[in-house]
Amino acid sequence: MKIGLVCEGGGMKCAYGAGVLDKFYDDHISFDYCVGVSAGSANLASYLAGQRGRNYRFYTKWLKDPEFYGKKAFLHSGDLFGLEYIYGTLTNSDGKDPIDYSAIQKNPAQFELVATKAVSGQPVYLDKSIMKQDDYRAIMASSAIPAACHPIKINGQAYYDGGVSDALPCKRALEQGCDKLVVITSKPRDFQKEPEAHKKLYTLMCHKYPKIVEALDYRHEMYAQQQAFLYQLEKAGKAFIFAPSYHLPTATTDLSIRHNDHLYNLGLYDYEKQRKALYEFMAR
Repeated sequence: MKIGLVCEGGGMKCAYGAGVLDKFYDDHISFDYCVGVSAGSANLASYLAGQRGRNYRFYTKWLKDPEFYGKKAFLHSGDLFGLEYIYGTLTNSDGKDPIDYSAIQKNPAQFELVATKAVSGQPVYLDKSIMKQDDYRAIMASSAIPAACHPIKINGQAYYDGGVSDALPCKRALEQGCDKLVVITSKPRDFQKEPEAHKKLYTLMCHKYPKIVEALDYRHEMYAQQQAFLYQLEKAGKAFIFAPSYHLPTATTDLSIRHNDHLYNLGLYDYEKQRKALYEFMAR
């Protein structure tokens, strides 16, 4: 039985997933295959490195660094989110909160990060082997929100956020041989994605990549289809879902430590409520 773990993106909303992943660590729960999108891929990296609490610091401590998000990040890099700062300066071996690169590589779990090809608008699944010590462009690529960030280049190819093309990569996990999936979403079950706001802005900012603009135009439809597929898997007994059980006022770019702390703790709470059911699901 091959069990996969799928972690949705969602910026600061992924503080919820950070809580669930820390409980997985506490209970020594591991997976054969892990796939993450955007901030979900960053969460997975710390989880697979065995660094409990590291994700929490990025949602509560480091987000107050001026280079993390906002005016200073934009002046420094041209991006609202300082991806080079978050997944470089902070994360590198000489940074304030280095990730254990060797532990990720030694972890037997297969680990893929979803990004979107800027030219085609299609998803690409970057294997952890593409990461090198102090070179975490795979995480940056998975997290590069169109219009808010420049695309990230790896081996001459430009990539944007994986959530543009494959927000809930359950089909990818099944294609990789998983029999069952544990899925951590960043939105409550009744979430309905609306068409993207700021169409004029992202059309202007991404004019070099018309397929990205097209993907953003239809992103809400893609998301609804993937949600429906996830719930079909759940009904068939092939998926176990962790989704925020309460609506909390946390946005993608929420820099409120209090809001993110509440969402993290909701992840801890929801895990405890579902622990027995999770064990039963994984044992079947």
